[in-house]
Amino acid sequence: MRVLLVEDEVRMASVIRRSLGKEGWAADVTTRGQESLVMAAGVDYDAIVLDLMLPDMSGFEVCRALRERGVWAPVLILTARDAVEDRVRGLDGGADDYLVKPFALAELHARLRSLARRGRPERPAVLEVGDLRLDPAGREVTRGGVEIQLSAKEFALLETLMRHAGDVLSRLELIEHAWDIAYEVRSNVVEVYVRRLRDKVDRPFGRESIETVRGAGYRLRETT
Repeated sequence: MRVLLVEDEVRMASVIRRSLGKEGWAADVTTRGQESLVMAAGVDYDAIVLDLMLPDMSGFEVCRALRERGVWAPVLILTARDAVEDRVRGLDGGADDYLVKPFALAELHARLRSLARRGRPERPAVLEVGDLRLDPAGREVTRGGVEIQLSAKEFALLETLMRHAGDVLSRLELIEHAWDIAYEVRSNVVEVYVRRLRDKVDRPFGRESIETVRGAGYRLRETT
């Protein structure tokens, strides 16, 4: 396994690199975020170990830039910051796992092995379907550059449709993704929120991207 280690603490980087070598893994090391972007673009790494506190840009920025550039190697974030909001921000930005310092090297190795087994499915940090753009981390939706204000439930429903663009999703599937089990399946809640979404993301822009598939459910057209 070949790993890219992005860590500006020289001693920490040295310890991790030696430990990876003992596991039989190759490790390339850089202390700067910009250099890591260049390295990741040129080498097909099996995993990237990324510190959040870098001298030239934050690990959050590095992770988002990697995903925007089409680099899908699993990213494991290392940080001394264990606040929940930091973990959420990192994962929403495209990271795959999170490890808080100090940590045991054995756990780092185990997490890297787990990430390598999962492979690297494409999971963009920002969803885009045509000119419709949804940023899960920033909770922002735009169409053609125009910001659209959505409620939390409208946002969740649109995110589900965008993650499955082109697929027909039944009412039950939409409820399972965007609502909790307290909702009555026979309720017309899905129809109500689909109508609200159309009023906000389609009709003001002269579009009909959210389709009703009679007897099956709803679909967001891949080309909107």
